[in-house]
Amino acid sequence: MKDMDDIPALMADTGARAKAAAAKLGYASAAAKRAALEAAADHVIANAGEILAANARDMEYGREKGLSDAMMDRLMLDAARLEGIAAGLRAVAAQDDPVGEVIADWTQPSGLHIQRVRTPLGVVGVIYESRPNVTADAGALCLKAGNAVILRGGSESFHSSQALHACLVAGLQDAGLPEDAIQIVPTRDRAAVSEMLKMTDTIDVIVPRGGKGLVGLVQREARVPVFAHLEGIVHIYIDAEADPEMVLRVVLNAKTRRTGICGAAECLLIHEDIADTIGQGILRALIDAGVEVRADERLSAVNGTVPATMDDWGFEYLDMIVAARTVADVDEAMEHIRTYGSDHTDCILTQNAGTARRFMTELDSAILMHNASTQFADGGEFGMGAEIGIATGKMHARGPVGTAQLTSFKYLVTGEGTVRS
Repeated sequence: MKDMDDIPALMADTGARAKAAAAKLGYASAAAKRAALEAAADHVIANAGEILAANARDMEYGREKGLSDAMMDRLMLDAARLEGIAAGLRAVAAQDDPVGEVIADWTQPSGLHIQRVRTPLGVVGVIYESRPNVTADAGALCLKAGNAVILRGGSESFHSSQALHACLVAGLQDAGLPEDAIQIVPTRDRAAVSEMLKMTDTIDVIVPRGGKGLVGLVQREARVPVFAHLEGIVHIYIDAEADPEMVLRVVLNAKTRRTGICGAAECLLIHEDIADTIGQGILRALIDAGVEVRADERLSAVNGTVPATMDDWGFEYLDMIVAARTVADVDEAMEHIRTYGSDHTDCILTQNAGTARRFMTELDSAILMHNASTQFADGGEFGMGAEIGIATGKMHARGPVGTAQLTSFKYLVTGEGTVRS
């Protein structure tokens, strides 16, 4: 039995078993990985009652901790969300297996034939907070890419994550793959996180998925490489040549569909020429929908807004709150985004193709959108089946991190007794 009091020993054992499992997964067949994920999806549906009972315990814990409505929404599971988790597992299962894919292929004048092929990273550590569905998404994506994974969910989602993890393990068993390929840290003790961040011998990359506090901690203290985004400070620039009906539809969806996800809009930048027309209309619509609008001086003329402060620029609310200010043109909008953005997702609403092209060329956010809701900033919506997170760094992975982003590569070099002169 694992000693929950000896965290270093617990995590060292977890890492060693993950590394051993990764060695086997590196050459596991595509069919076996697909079977494991399809079986896991079946187990999620078959065990829905147990998972929802576990989630009820977590919801009670969250209420006792005073979690915000947005955080409680992230934590909550119901029958529809379990169907979505199962569908996500099946979608990842159905994807092409990235391992062994030939990325490039060429022959040198020396006669050497060289291939660059995808290979697993090894062991991935995923540290996340209140969204239990990350357990399934991260487990599925890592397995599909041939990686072992160590999951460390938040204290709020402890029971839900354990229940979903059991379904993933059952799928591995059904497919004859090593159970240690997907492990979950069996304690709420935060010392386990500290241990993971320094397990350089057994963990190849850490993926933190959560709020600014968690991600900042990981980025500061990790000795293991990190794929991360610090915040989703998402901007929508409404250009003078935007279509009014489109603005209404897209902005309401981007802000209110789900406020607690990283793709939710947090700041509107409204061209000054339409501030008193389209601008006022969208602010009134947001207020009518229950959104608190923190507006600059000009937009504060709209009844129901509250004055914005400097702290509202560059803030991730994850709530029914949005900041709004006027800008002179696309250049001022881009300058605001460069100053206050987080390189996550930014959007332009315009019918002018040239203005849109400038916005999408001159900004360097991980995701740039034109005339589409920022709620689409999601690996599943990009056709990846699911994502392990959105990476805003510029090394290795950027944007939604799916199966392909969870691989590295190696070179296969073939000769015929070839020697170098």
